[in-house]
Amino acid sequence: FMDRARDAWDRSRRPLLEEPLRPDHRVLGRDPYPAVRQRRLLRPARQAGTVAEIGAWELADPRLAALLDGYALAHGLDPRTAPASAALLPYMEQTFGSWYVEGGMRELARAVYERCVARRVTFVFGAEVVRVVEKDGRAAGVELADGEVAEADRVVLGVRPRPGLVPGQVWGADDVAVRAGAAGRFTVLLSLRGGREADAVHRTVVHGADGAAEQEAVFGGRVAAHPTVTVLRPDDPATRPDAEHEAVTLTATTAPQGPVDWRDPEVRRRFADVLVERAAAAVPGLRERILHTEVRTPAETEAETGAEGGAVPPPALAGAAGAYLHPGNLTRLPGLYLAGGWAHPGGGLAHAGMSGTLVAGLVVEGDGFRGSR
Repeated sequence: FMDRARDAWDRSRRPLLEEPLRPDHRVLGRDPYPAVRQRRLLRPARQAGTVAEIGAWELADPRLAALLDGYALAHGLDPRTAPASAALLPYMEQTFGSWYVEGGMRELARAVYERCVARRVTFVFGAEVVRVVEKDGRAAGVELADGEVAEADRVVLGVRPRPGLVPGQVWGADDVAVRAGAAGRFTVLLSLRGGREADAVHRTVVHGADGAAEQEAVFGGRVAAHPTVTVLRPDDPATRPDAEHEAVTLTATTAPQGPVDWRDPEVRRRFADVLVERAAAAVPGLRERILHTEVRTPAETEAETGAEGGAVPPPALAGAAGAYLHPGNLTRLPGLYLAGGWAHPGGGLAHAGMSGTLVAGLVVEGDGFRGSR
């Protein structure tokens, strides 16, 4: 399976991660995963077309299938519909490793901010942008909620494009459409009394007993009764006051705000309690050790980022007739570029970061930029 996943990676790495979305993006509608043709008694031979079918037809152990499903779910993908090319997600982790930022993800944001300031970037916080300004057929700046217009030679849009925010002629009929809603994330941050055991595992995934029921709930707009929970226990002194305490993070993929009202205190409390209960399989005596709990739901994501429903965009994938692609970084309005998780090559820190690299290449080298080599 990993050899086949490597083939999917080799075939899609450049067009899906290292190059701007090509004009003939329709060729990416073909799935690069070389699925095994399964002979079936008295029926035509078939090939796995989704993550769930790979698990059912190509992996011998249902626990391996659950592991593969978990990779898809962690990226906000429904294993029942996500194309087989999602196999490259576990391949990338096994090949390139899984990386951790000392001090937590905020330290990466701080480092980028300080680097930008050193390069004479000016930040303006708390300024709501209501639309991209067009002048003489090109992007000319942004209008703020108070009516002020900040003029610019180029505009890089790092949020999900929506009507009213961008001019209507940004896309043509042959362009990739903005993806519909996506799943959200529910996070429980725990401060624990007692130090971390020397042999504690950094990351543990506690799988639900009924993956199909969880997928039906998450992607059907309901609260999963038995969610898959990722438990993070980093050996990082920067995240705790001393060696007698521990910081633990629990995360589950959930339906976004809207289908589920994550602002409801009782809904939040019950689901947080479920995550803690399930995480106890990975953290000895977890509930008795809790000193402080902070809950982050899709409702907070929506309020703080403006992402509709607090949705987290998945990475771009080939296959499924292009249904898992994101709009290209270069728009039809000169001077307007798209970056971030809602643009090519999609969500996730690595993919969203690459979108910025691709936009920088387009700005510096022009519309003919085809990626670094």
